[in-house]
Amino acid sequence: MNRWVSNAGLKVLALFLAFVVWFVVSAPRRESVSERTLPVPLSIIGMPAQLMITTTVPDTVNVRLRGRISVIRSLSSQNLAVTIDMRNWAQPGEAVITIRAQAINAPEGVEVVSVDPNKVRFRLEQVRQRVVSIRPFLVGDPPKGYTVGDPAVTPDQALVSGPVSQIRNLTEVATDRIIMTGRTALFVQNVGVVSDSPFVRIIEPQTVEVTVPVIAEVGPEPESTTAAPEDEHAPATKRKPS
Repeated sequence: MNRWVSNAGLKVLALFLAFVVWFVVSAPRRESVSERTLPVPLSIIGMPAQLMITTTVPDTVNVRLRGRISVIRSLSSQNLAVTIDMRNWAQPGEAVITIRAQAINAPEGVEVVSVDPNKVRFRLEQVRQRVVSIRPFLVGDPPKGYTVGDPAVTPDQALVSGPVSQIRNLTEVATDRIIMTGRTALFVQNVGVVSDSPFVRIIEPQTVEVTVPVIAEVGPEPESTTAAPEDEHAPATKRKPS
């Protein structure tokens, strides 16, 4: 009898432990399911070197996700990403990319319900290089009485890279600003070379030396207002009698 009671206790304990294990393991399946929409960063990878995007691409897309409520609540935009791989794209022109659920690195057990927008459109152009002139960008004027001579840039040409539509008509790029206010003499300044277009890149040189002559203006000589001295040897002028 005592042995039966002892075995019964062990059986109850084993049954209790089995229930605890079942409860823990099955808890996720009993948890309610929820949906949530998050703005997810969009990234483009594998862009061929001979191509570049010349139109606006959205920074994020709205992704609707479904999963256990505890997991859905823990998600944020920082631990999700939408990736578009362009390694197999070789032609310039209009690109239309469909964003599929597989492109989203959602955690295990989380389902991607929808993506908005589910298509991304942008334009691809061929990349070209060209040598153009460098123009010094002078800002302001020297003080009154001084004038600016012709500045010299060393080197005076730059190698640039960009989409063919912009490189085709590009003739020059500029330096960073060179302030002329208060200048009264020749000076030399090292400045960066910049491009007005976000799509045009300066390959070389990154900086140049600019020599700017500042010259003092020379006005006309003033006329003399002093009377000429009389010649003491000249004959005196006689007055007529009144």
